[in-house]
Amino acid sequence: MAILEHTLGIMLHPDSEWRAIRNERHSFAQVFLSHVPILALIPCVSMYFGVTQIGFAVGDGEAVRLTANSALWLCGMTYVAMLAGVLVLGEFINWMSKTYGVSDNDERRHYEGTALAVYITTPVFLAGIIGLYPDPVVYSVVHILAGAYAVYLVYEGIPILMNIDKERAFLYASSVVTVGLVMLVVVRVGSVIIWGMGVGPVYVN
Repeated sequence: MAILEHTLGIMLHPDSEWRAIRNERHSFAQVFLSHVPILALIPCVSMYFGVTQIGFAVGDGEAVRLTANSALWLCGMTYVAMLAGVLVLGEFINWMSKTYGVSDNDERRHYEGTALAVYITTPVFLAGIIGLYPDPVVYSVVHILAGAYAVYLVYEGIPILMNIDKERAFLYASSVVTVGLVMLVVVRVGSVIIWGMGVGPVYVN
């Protein structure tokens, strides 16, 4: 499988790209390893540069920056969390597939679940480039738009990729979105707990 195959297509013409993805014969590991470790670098590297070299400000306050070691540690943890998050989401999608009538064999369902998780998170990874200019308002708006497109990809992709009727696909997609939101909340809560243990950001004086 080519590295970053379908990355641009899923953004520009998702319908035909989902069909191409379904017709491919790859393992879940191939689709994961050829995309996620590379795409997850975009937000992490961008954010590292943004918070250490440019800084961010809330309101009219003075821009603040993080120390290099603090930013490296936080970006490293974020990178690992992103890899784990996509993998776990793919496993949940695969686990729910039989419930919603996906008739493919186990190996095929595993590929489809992982592929769905990989490609629906692509807009969020690409939006991470905005970390080069870490303005809180701009950052939030861009990621809300990326998240909205990711949700669209879920509803657009499931009936094609899983080859099920639209009624079941709608329920399946709603379950996937719910799992994604729960995972997001868990990550946020986990971040607060970790920060409370003294592993939070360290600012440049």
